[in-house]
Amino acid sequence: MFDLTLTFDNGPEPEATPLVLDVLARRGVRSTFFVIGEKLVRTRALAERAHAEGHWIGNHSWTHRVPFGERIEADTGEREIGTTQTVIGDLAHARRYFRPFGGGGHLDRRLLNASALDFLTAGGFTCVLWNAIPRDWSDPEGWAVRALAQCRAQSWTLMVLHDVPSGAMRYLEEFLDRAAEAGARLRQDFPPDCLPIVEGIVVRPIEDYVTRR
Repeated sequence: MFDLTLTFDNGPEPEATPLVLDVLARRGVRSTFFVIGEKLVRTRALAERAHAEGHWIGNHSWTHRVPFGERIEADTGEREIGTTQTVIGDLAHARRYFRPFGGGGHLDRRLLNASALDFLTAGGFTCVLWNAIPRDWSDPEGWAVRALAQCRAQSWTLMVLHDVPSGAMRYLEEFLDRAAEAGARLRQDFPPDCLPIVEGIVVRPIEDYVTRR
């Protein structure tokens, strides 16, 4: 038996997000979609559908091109997080969920820079990390086996999947079938140890995720 929270990054994408929403709706599963701002302006209807169906909408930056820890500009927070939050608008969760990206799912100093950290704390954001990356983007046909192994290795898994047109989400239902057979309890909230910032307050050590220049 294990708990499992599903999250989906890098959408919305017309070729993938509807499929994910259909699968989740059939199974009565609610999750969180961490959206990219520049995609959201073109595909807002998908985020609106997700929100209407009980999923939470989180912020995953405006461009998702360069990890914040590798950026040197002083306005990263406003440019990448603030602009996206404005576009999310009334779809946002009250706790203002934000997920950084590190390239390949790494949890290290590439996640944030000082500008982003200051923006998150001043703006009352909740930073949502993860503890399982089955690399569905690089192994679209085989990720489900790895994902199940990651779930079995811990009591509560916060998994990152991607609603992008890689073909990986064709196997989402199969993964959920296997997880159910293994005793998974699906939930929407997040493990506390994956939340270093909660509503603007740093509640867990954060410096390992911040590059300061």
